[in-house]
Amino acid sequence: MDKYSEIRVPISHNNPSIKRNERKCVLCGKCKDVCKKKMGVAGYWKYDSEDIVCINCGQCANVCPVDSITEVDSTDALMTAINDPKKKVAVITSPSVRVSLGEMFDLPAGEFVAGKMVSLLKRLGVDYVFDVTFGADLTIMEEASELIDRIKNGKTLPQFTSCCPAWVKFVETFYPQYIPNLSTCRSPIGMMSSVIKNYFAKSIKIDPSDLVVVAMTPCVAKKFEAEREELRSYYGKDTNFVVSVREVGRLAKRNKIKFSTLKDEPFDSHFPTGSGAGVIFGASGGVMEAAVRTAYYFTTGENPPSDLLQFKKLRGYKDVKTASVNLLGKEIKLCVIFGTMQARDVLNRLKSKNYDMIEVMACPNGCVGGGGQPKSNNPDERVVARAKGLYDQDAKMDIKSSFENPKIQALYKEFLISPLSEKAEQYLHTSYRAREYKK
Repeated sequence: MDKYSEIRVPISHNNPSIKRNERKCVLCGKCKDVCKKKMGVAGYWKYDSEDIVCINCGQCANVCPVDSITEVDSTDALMTAINDPKKKVAVITSPSVRVSLGEMFDLPAGEFVAGKMVSLLKRLGVDYVFDVTFGADLTIMEEASELIDRIKNGKTLPQFTSCCPAWVKFVETFYPQYIPNLSTCRSPIGMMSSVIKNYFAKSIKIDPSDLVVVAMTPCVAKKFEAEREELRSYYGKDTNFVVSVREVGRLAKRNKIKFSTLKDEPFDSHFPTGSGAGVIFGASGGVMEAAVRTAYYFTTGENPPSDLLQFKKLRGYKDVKTASVNLLGKEIKLCVIFGTMQARDVLNRLKSKNYDMIEVMACPNGCVGGGGQPKSNNPDERVVARAKGLYDQDAKMDIKSSFENPKIQALYKEFLISPLSEKAEQYLHTSYRAREYKK
């Protein structure tokens, strides 16, 4: 039992996301403060040595002033896979990584460095680099279809987003009665990894077991997600392991790669960059906005109007945002939340609120504030700048909505058939389970 549990968050020795260096801990209490006040986890369960509750968000690591708490490092595993001649390594990169990685090399927060990021990974020896915005587009095709199905057929509402693994685990742990509300869609990384193992591997004539899929993310909860039994197949894990932005930055420095001198390289063409909707997934409200764009098209057959392509009520650095949109001849009420403490407040009074869809991201302003992002003395400014970088990129893109992505259309035609089809359910959806803890 942690004798300092009244001061700091306890961390299990087998936590896949975070670890503590006891020699560095100064007992400042900041980790427990953020876990209790922002995440709504510490103080909501009874601690003993056999029962440590953690949603793996990594916000305790982000606020630790002495780096006593850090992410579990997977860079050695990445280099081992790269150096194995029997393996092919595919790295898939999350939307918000491209507006934060530059900070590891003294570039401004929000600066778009996707090309240099690809170049860096190729310099390290990675075989393929794919963009998770493609997986985000897949998620929206399924999630928008699921929302329409729930509304049309009187199924469980509100539908909760399921992209954030810390939020999903929060529901499984503290609000298992709401598990039916969670979208059954895998996260973009979960979908992307599944398609790579089950579709791409065959196209390049390689055994899925010899294809190592590594997710580069702003999120250390993805390390937990990668271990979920629900995301395994006969060949093992869909996502073999996860590296954070901080880990990749350190790895580049260890290998003496000068980031500023790298030339831009494109993502590999098998899964090119997704739509603008996929890009904004990294900011709070982005998933909801992306879903609305496609749901509007699916229900009207028309492209969404300009106000839905820049849904201002769903944007901004505010922890709870609400809006509505007309779909299927009715007003669909939307709620966007970041911070699971705020989600706790909304869930506790949900019966008095008539929402149809709720997006929750555990971290500040969404993935841009993830537990694996570069640390800062001015975190609020950084997450706002990173979100702006994503929205600026969306504004520049010709393809705004997931349904417009020609490669997504081709994948359904060649492999998945249609959203919510039997194949889509097999490879793109998942299930959840209640997690017990001592109250």
